[in-house]
Amino acid sequence: MVPYLLLSIFPAALIVAAANDIYEFKIPNWISITLIIAYPAAGAAVGASLETLLEGFLIGAGALTLGFGLYAGRVIGGGDAKLIAATAPWLGAGALGSFLFLAALSGLGLAIIIMMFRKMPILPIYSHAPWLLELHDRKKDIPYGVAIASGGILSFSQTPFFQLVFGG
Repeated sequence: MVPYLLLSIFPAALIVAAANDIYEFKIPNWISITLIIAYPAAGAAVGASLETLLEGFLIGAGALTLGFGLYAGRVIGGGDAKLIAATAPWLGAGALGSFLFLAALSGLGLAIIIMMFRKMPILPIYSHAPWLLELHDRKKDIPYGVAIASGGILSFSQTPFFQLVFGG
């Protein structure tokens, strides 16, 4: 029971991150912190080896470096960079490529949908959902946390922890 509960933190945190990014264009730090703190606890609960845990932390450190490079180049936001770094340890080396591909593909789809949405006129119903007005008006911003979350959730079944619990 405990392994399932700890394993569910990963997709739950990604869903909350995506929702926050859509509504506020922010990914709160507590989400990334939760993912980092839950990673070794989930690893211990599912019986992951020390090498698997260390590999994940090294991948996370590399992702943090890359993420902040992208942030410095104003390609992604700081919350996106931290979310990628907090997601990367859970993925491991085996699912990292799949995650990057799926996140990029999701980001492309998201960008197309948002560009089409922003070309539409503002509808009166948007006044009942202020987040839609903000999403419509922020012409240069895309809530990329949605794409990161999508890539993470779609590649979740390939992660080492998932494989240990459910086989594969």
